[in-house]
Amino acid sequence: MKRSTIFIDEELEADIKHIAKVKGKRVSDIIREALKEYIDKSKHKKKLSFIGIGKSGQKDISEAHEERMWNKE
Repeated sequence: MKRSTIFIDEELEADIKHIAKVKGKRVSDIIREALKEYIDKSKHKKKLSFIGIGKSGQKDISEAHEERMWNKE
């Protein structure tokens, strides 16, 4: 595991220490868990960002694709 140094304000430090005490964990564990959760959520948003990209609003697009492609009606 790598060591990192971060700078946080006193209020955030107090909140982290409180959570660690309540959960019976080390401060480093709480920070690691929070970072992991944040990164996982960010990755999930990126993966889903393409959903709806091909939405046309036309319900028969898969059935009438050739007519639309060649302007046949």
